[in-house]
Amino acid sequence: MTFKPDPTTRLILVLGLGAGASALAGRALDPLVGVLAGEFGVAAASVALLGTAFALPYALVQPVLGPIGDAIGKQRVIRVCLLALAVALAVSALAPDLLSLSLLRVLAGVAAGGVFPLAIASIGDSVPLERRQVALSRLLVAGLTGTAGGGVMAATLEPLIGWRGVLLVCAAIALAAVPVLRPEPAQPASRRLDLVEVLRRYRGILGLRAARALYLAVFIEGALVFGVFPFLAPFFVERGLAGGGDGATEAGLALAGFALGGFVFAAVAPPLLRRLDQARLVVLGGAVAAGALAGLALAPQAWLAAGLCLVFGLGFYMIHSSIQTRVTEVAPTARGSAVALHAFSFFLGQSLGPVVMAAARAALGPVGALFAVAAGLCARALWGGPGGRARGAAEGR
Repeated sequence: MTFKPDPTTRLILVLGLGAGASALAGRALDPLVGVLAGEFGVAAASVALLGTAFALPYALVQPVLGPIGDAIGKQRVIRVCLLALAVALAVSALAPDLLSLSLLRVLAGVAAGGVFPLAIASIGDSVPLERRQVALSRLLVAGLTGTAGGGVMAATLEPLIGWRGVLLVCAAIALAAVPVLRPEPAQPASRRLDLVEVLRRYRGILGLRAARALYLAVFIEGALVFGVFPFLAPFFVERGLAGGGDGATEAGLALAGFALGGFVFAAVAPPLLRRLDQARLVVLGGAVAAGALAGLALAPQAWLAAGLCLVFGLGFYMIHSSIQTRVTEVAPTARGSAVALHAFSFFLGQSLGPVVMAAARAALGPVGALFAVAAGLCARALWGGPGGRARGAAEGR
């Protein structure tokens, strides 16, 4: 008997391959901050800005790629961006210094920016709202596979093939995802790209209070959560949990733990959503994530820290998936543009995160900085809880 997936499952599988490749490219260097700092002879805080070099252009390109996806077909844009991502990653493996690597990470971020957000918008186009959060949680699994794979692969392969080899593997995976996607039929003339119409559409979306609140929420999430990751390897060294090494292995396991938390959420999402509305899910997620991060700050063993990162990931995705689902309904006739603004806000926050975390570490120390992020996540969750401003946004008020 031949297994034939239903159209929604097939769409998730196809889009998920590209989403996983994109996420892999974005997170593969996070555990290698110590390795790159040693090779280039610079401070770990300087290498951590590679995260900003990837995330900022990822954010800035969204207002351009979203309307293009609406006009010429989302999967068509995803294919082109995956090909460009593969080229950027392959050339990055030849970078002679940190400046060159940073510039190439900018190009990789631009290319990756056309993959996951348009995959989300494609799900929004094809799956009814009542089933959409579950569908998006499954697409998220693909992205999490890339996130987990990036951390584990980098930590495992770097001693064997070096960080340059790790980037070449990422390039090969991005290239392999290209043939799977099939461009949609050409859009009718009424949907062709019109710059005046694009600006009018963005003005209309940003005129909605619901949209502005949702975009602010994901900006805060991105800054709080993703500023932590580039500093995990230095944190393990500073806390004496790296076993005398550079912390790359421990950081890779912690990143994998965070991603596995997303897998856990994807598995428990259907029963959770039957018992909790989205606002209460946000509050629960904030409490779970903040508690796990506070525990990570004081963890006496690396294995316990990795386990707490799993809980951290579970809490984060409880929050994030609720917002992500509502964003797909902000502008149903211009979903690519609405999701592009969501991704713009989220990755703009991510680009700021390492800068904020570096300042917090300088002022509060590594443990104090993690406690500050935990407090910020609590405040963010309460803001989006019952009666909170973000709940009103989620309900369209």
